[in-house]
Amino acid sequence: MSKTVRLDKWLYVARVYKTRSLAKRACDLGRVRVDGVPAKPHRVLAVGDKVEAKVGDWQRVLVVQELRDKPMPKKEVPRLFDDQSPPRPQLSELERLMRRAPAVRDRGLGRPSKKERRELERLRESTSEPKRRR
Repeated sequence: MSKTVRLDKWLYVARVYKTRSLAKRACDLGRVRVDGVPAKPHRVLAVGDKVEAKVGDWQRVLVVQELRDKPMPKKEVPRLFDDQSPPRPQLSELERLMRRAPAVRDRGLGRPSKKERRELERLRESTSEPKRRR
């Protein structure tokens, strides 16, 4: 257990953000506050600090209980903080559909690519009569 921990490391270890770079970026964009003040990624946390982090459309509110800077098993993570967050917002059916990845078109369906079109033209030219000039 460490005596001091950077905010971005703690957010990563506490699994608020999936990577440390995402945690750093959130801090840089002002999406993370410590005790009501926007915080930089290098800010040193202390036990009892109130961390507010915006994750997508969910506002997480965490009170630091333990400081760690090394990843730990998922089962042990909840002891790092006291979670005072409101429940995660439920998405409507339309929002859920809008967040889906776009439909993938299989290769060969739809319009031919430039390469495929040229191959078709070569095939047509080789099987048909030569073009006549007017």
